Amino acid sequence: MLLAIDTATRTAGLALYDSGGLHVEQLWRTGDNHTIELMPYIVRACEQAGLQPSGLQAVAVSLGPGSFTGMRVALSVAKGLVLALRIPLLGVPTLEATAYAFAREVLPVCAVLPAGRARWVAAVYQSLAGHWQRRHDPVLGGEDALIALIREPTLVCGEFDQRLAAALHERSHGLALVVSPALAARRAGYVAELAWMRFAAGESDDPASLSPIYMQNA
Repeated sequence: MLLAIDTATRTAGLALYDSGGLHVEQLWRTGDNHTIELMPYIVRACEQAGLQPSGLQAVAVSLGPGSFTGMRVALSVAKGLVLALRIPLLGVPTLEATAYAFAREVLPVCAVLPAGRARWVAAVYQSLAGHWQRRHDPVLGGEDALIALIREPTLVCGEFDQRLAAALHERSHGLALVVSPALAARRAGYVAELAWMRFAAGESDDPASLSPIYMQNA
């Protein structure tokens, strides 16, 4: 069983996943309480699955971009678990997990996350020649920076408010196709599935060198 941890933003989540698919998934709004909330949620998820920590095969963690504190908390807990249990660690970029729900879409998908001070971090993903990939490096900026990414009909998902959703649709002249809040939500199950594919292929990351993804001036 793989445990996925995502506390990259104020929306946090956990998931337990294996070759049989998703067993447990939790999603909650945490504010800035990552430190005190994370371990009780992990204990609860394991109890729901009837799983002892020794039964974990791997741990996945959402790497950001996102909250400095949230990412450090998740990575610290994940590294502690894999070192204690001697199991693999796998990192998943948060923007990739955000866009993953729409990986089968023909249209490009713009994943958006909050970066503080009225700024956002975003990247566009698309299936090209049958391969799901990010089209460019993540962009950090305000509303104008997001508009500049939308040059054709594009699905927009992620963690943003309704004011931004309306502004993107209006200023892009309808090219920004903003999905509903429930569809836009980032799920720990996506982090888990992306990590499980790597784990099943025999991949893992070095706990000593794996670090959060920070955006300059974020």
